[in-house]
Amino acid sequence: MRLEFRAIGKAFGELQALRDVTLNVAEFQSLAIIGPSGGGKTTLLRIIAGLETPETGQLSIDGQRLDFSEASLLLHRRSIGTVFQAYNLFPHLTARQNVMLPLVKVHDVAVGEARAIVDSLFERFQLSAHADRHPAELSGGQQQRVAIVRAIAIKPRFLIFDEPTSALDPEMTAEVLDFIAELRADGRNLIIVTHNMGFAREVSDHCLFIADGRVLEEGRSSELFSRPQNPLLVNFLAKVLRY
Repeated sequence: MRLEFRAIGKAFGELQALRDVTLNVAEFQSLAIIGPSGGGKTTLLRIIAGLETPETGQLSIDGQRLDFSEASLLLHRRSIGTVFQAYNLFPHLTARQNVMLPLVKVHDVAVGEARAIVDSLFERFQLSAHADRHPAELSGGQQQRVAIVRAIAIKPRFLIFDEPTSALDPEMTAEVLDFIAELRADGRNLIIVTHNMGFAREVSDHCLFIADGRVLEEGRSSELFSRPQNPLLVNFLAKVLRY
């Protein structure tokens, strides 16, 4: 997978969230985006996902320039799987129904076919025992795994994760991170915003460090974590890896 940013800029009122982001990220399978809170990570991720429109600049994905018209963005959003901090499951639907819903309503899959797809995925990822339970009957880790299965059920071009474990306790965090690592091992393309540096280092092959709306360092994860060059990245890693 490849990403190319050309002078991407985004502001929210007086807050300049992204400032002239220009770089070419070539040939990765799993990309981690790290940096301090408020630095621009999630804004950049949401632009990649087609959920935010930049005021300036261009974005190309695998050599294809993203058209920021609403009609094109709608098609783009339907082609990727996005997993947020909150699980965004409908509380009145079962786990199976939550995953079937976008297949039937958005992607026009027949109900019987959608059920077969979901049941196969639940069996593949050890969720079959929870298929008929409502979100309130599931642990946080189980709810997030259902949300991830919902994202992959549509056979997306790639998967986007925005702090997928921020609302979870350590045991559930490990459960979800193992699940994401399994998806990577399956060969799926992933883009992940995370504060978990150990996970970012292990599961990604490329990494971006964003602070103050700018990409201050990028490169192969093994190099970036072992030999950071930018002083802000050196300081950031020293703080987050201290304990």
